[in-house]
Amino acid sequence: MTTTPSSPETQQEAMKIAKATQKQGQTKEETKLIAQGIEKGIALYKKQQKAKARERDKDKKKQQRQKNTAASPTNTIVTEVPKTKSTGSSNHLPWILLLLSWIGFVGYLFMT
Repeated sequence: MTTTPSSPETQQEAMKIAKATQKQGQTKEETKLIAQGIEKGIALYKKQQKAKARERDKDKKKQQRQKNTAASPTNTIVTEVPKTKSTGSSNHLPWILLLLSWIGFVGYLFMT
């Protein structure tokens, strides 16, 4: 596992915390190891915070883009295509009804 070098401030802060929590009879080597662990923890915490900050920035930019696209009208032209009647029996229906009504009318005249 590769570790990235920490800043001197982080190293000093880690050593300060390690010394503050130092137990009686603890050697300097043990304190250094504890400081290294604290330093890794601080580095991990900073890495996580940077990742969260990047995600927040991405979300802000995404929301801003959505606001901009919603607020500004688009320049695209929307054309409506007129609906065409489907071919088949639906085009013949009015003619069939007209023919049936004339046949019914003629039939009525002959019966009376």
